[in-house]
Amino acid sequence: MARSLNKVMLLGNLTRDPELRYTPQGTAVCTFGMATNRQWKTESGDTRDEAEFHRIVAWTKLAEICAQLLKKGRRVYVEGRLRTRSWQGTDGVTRYTTEIVITDMMLLDPKGTEVPEAASLEDIPEDLVPPEGVSESKKEDKESDKKSATSKKTKAPNGEDDIPF
Repeated sequence: MARSLNKVMLLGNLTRDPELRYTPQGTAVCTFGMATNRQWKTESGDTRDEAEFHRIVAWTKLAEICAQLLKKGRRVYVEGRLRTRSWQGTDGVTRYTTEIVITDMMLLDPKGTEVPEAASLEDIPEDLVPPEGVSESKKEDKESDKKSATSKKTKAPNGEDDIPF
C-alpha cells in the first residue's frame, strides 16, 4: 500500500476556554475551539477576510497541559492530524464531526504579554511543567526556570539566541 500523510498545522486564537474531562479509564482529554483566518483581494481590489473554526482535541499529558496554560483569546500553534468520527444522535440520525487531534502545542503570545492568572506557571504541578530548560538535578533550578519563564522582560545572554548555521 502506498504511504499517505495526515498532518495539520494551525496558527490561530482560542475561541473558548479549554474543557478538560477524563474517560472512564482515567485518560485525560481536553477540547477547545480555535479560529484561523485568511485574507485575499477580490478582482475589484477589495480586501476580504474569511474565518475558519476548528475543534481541537488533546489527549493524556498534553490535554492536562492545554487545560492549565490555554485560555480564550490566546494565540497558539498546534500540530496534529485530522480525524472524522460519527455517532448516533438521540433522534437516531448519524452525525459526523471532523476534529484535529493534536500532538504538539506552542503558545505564541508576544513577549511581555501577561499569562492569564489561572494559567500562570506557578499554578502548574511540577510534573506538568515542560522539560525545556529545566534542570532535573536540583529543585531550585526548576524554581528559577519557572520564575524566568514568567518574567516579562527576559533577555537571552549574548549568542544563545543566534542561529547555529
